[in-house]
Amino acid sequence: MSHPTYVQEYNAIVDVLSQYNEGGAKADSALMKPAFNEQATMFGVDGDKLVGGAIQNLYDVIDNVFRPSPEAKAAIVRIDIVGTAASARVDTDNVSGFRFTDFFNLLKVDGKWTIVSKIYHTHPSV
Repeated sequence: MSHPTYVQEYNAIVDVLSQYNEGGAKADSALMKPAFNEQATMFGVDGDKLVGGAIQNLYDVIDNVFRPSPEAKAAIVRIDIVGTAASARVDTDNVSGFRFTDFFNLLKVDGKWTIVSKIYHTHPSV
């Protein structure tokens, strides 16, 4: 049995992150759900308070607040892979008037990469 190469693992993670980006740009949580583990969490800071929790909170915001953003741009800034664990940073602009820096933790479970946590920072719209 052959083991995946680093490039194959990297490309598989890019595919997962692309699902997330597409769901945000199209304001459709159904497009991004396959990228996340059902037990995933999402956290950020609002003022001085930690906010977030279950990933369902993200889906609710995407479906109820976001609007399709064909002008959205996203760049995968970094991916670090160590065995079956990975972390990634994605910078996004023009998603429903928001700019984000997202930090993801991923695990490879049953041969598939899945996001298990997201930490976000929202930047002021320019």
